[in-house]
Amino acid sequence: MSSTDKVFAGSIPKIYDEYLVPLIFAHYAADLARRIAALVPTTVLETAAGTGAVTRAVTAALPPDVRYIATDLNEPMLAVAAQRQSEDPRVTWRQADATALPFDDAGFDVVCCQFGAMFFPDRVKGYAEAKRVLRPDGTFVFNVWDRIAENVFADDATRVLAKVFPDDPPRFMARTPHGYHDKAVIKAELEQAGFRHVAIETLAGVSRAPTPEYVAFAYCQGTPLRNEIEARDASKLQAATDALAEDIRTRHGPGPVEARIQAIVIEARR
Repeated sequence: MSSTDKVFAGSIPKIYDEYLVPLIFAHYAADLARRIAALVPTTVLETAAGTGAVTRAVTAALPPDVRYIATDLNEPMLAVAAQRQSEDPRVTWRQADATALPFDDAGFDVVCCQFGAMFFPDRVKGYAEAKRVLRPDGTFVFNVWDRIAENVFADDATRVLAKVFPDDPPRFMARTPHGYHDKAVIKAELEQAGFRHVAIETLAGVSRAPTPEYVAFAYCQGTPLRNEIEARDASKLQAATDALAEDIRTRHGPGPVEARIQAIVIEARR
């Protein structure tokens, strides 16, 4: 993982929330919310909460007496999440590292995490921390992106930016968000962390946007791809965004556009 892969700062968190969440994250947040609500928890911990897409979806599905703690390593992302969440006394926001959680053992019925495990520097340690803070009958519910070939717009972005920067292609999307999709590896790492009951499934969806420009702006300027582009040549940020928009327009039409997305959803019980 590059040192810039976890940097969600500057204008990225706001763009991420306004553009990328409805584009690819909202569908899977709703799925996690359904799964968590079915577990009827009274205490929930969310790690890698980002700008709160799952927080909003899950709290909307849970009763008024639930206790919900949403955490993220990145304080700028949490700031956006807290601003976006309606006033809700059930929710506590806290900066925290998912691999070193500042919570007592056996304190939560559910730990959830949307598209965050790929960013853990030590996934087994992160999984072990989730298990530690779960009650004996608790469940760890999370998802990760499937391979990049199954996520068309992300694949488009990676291919186009390789043409814009042929000597040093930005590989963030392939390397990190879409770099952890081997189900056997995921299961083995969860078992290494102490989980004994692991269910894994593939969940396809459709990413929709009003225009190609929307998609290009979301990926090039609302993710750490922006950090990679600017590290190579900051003056080319808009040109790179325009190149991706043109490619999407050619391949998918002038808009509205849609393309396949696919994730892997995991439920691990103690």
